[in-house]
Amino acid sequence: MNHHVTPDLMILTDSAPYLNNDHLHVGNGKGLSISHIGHTMLHSPKHTFTLSNVLHVPHITKPLLSVQKFCRDNNIYFEFHATIFYVKDLTTKSVLLSGQSNDGLYVLSKSSATTIPQAYWSPCVSITADLRHRRLGHRTSCIFNLLVSKNKIMCTFRRSLVQCQACPLGKSSRLSLRPMGHKASTTLDLIFSDV
Repeated sequence: MNHHVTPDLMILTDSAPYLNNDHLHVGNGKGLSISHIGHTMLHSPKHTFTLSNVLHVPHITKPLLSVQKFCRDNNIYFEFHATIFYVKDLTTKSVLLSGQSNDGLYVLSKSSATTIPQAYWSPCVSITADLRHRRLGHRTSCIFNLLVSKNKIMCTFRRSLVQCQACPLGKSSRLSLRPMGHKASTTLDLIFSDV
């Protein structure tokens, strides 16, 4: 499986401890330990990119981007030249991001792209779908699932949302009326109000 790699835990959102005993092997054969896994976003002036499954490797010297994973997750492609590269939209072919080559590596500079500042995100070890539902103002499960599928929000535990107590009270969803077994014998004998 492809992963992005960072030495900086603070850029990850929805991070969780990495529980496997895997190591990241680098060019000199050394195995570096992986401490966390999470997600983040990369912003450019023209586009926001999703980076999912980012490994936190404290002893890596430079962050690494999996080009194949980045392309698949964001519907883009890379165009490499001797001293420059371009990130382009797969459909429109427009340039979304560019960078220079430096010492044999293609580098995303801070001026061309930035990760989300930590102050805007609350990294959680485990955040449930129910907690996200409450934080987003009790959105319906249809809207919630759409946001998750488009990687606009991320949840560590994705399970079907159970109906919360606040939704019916806030009229976000309706409770069904059960048959009561009562039958009206005269007009206005039985009245129901949901106000």
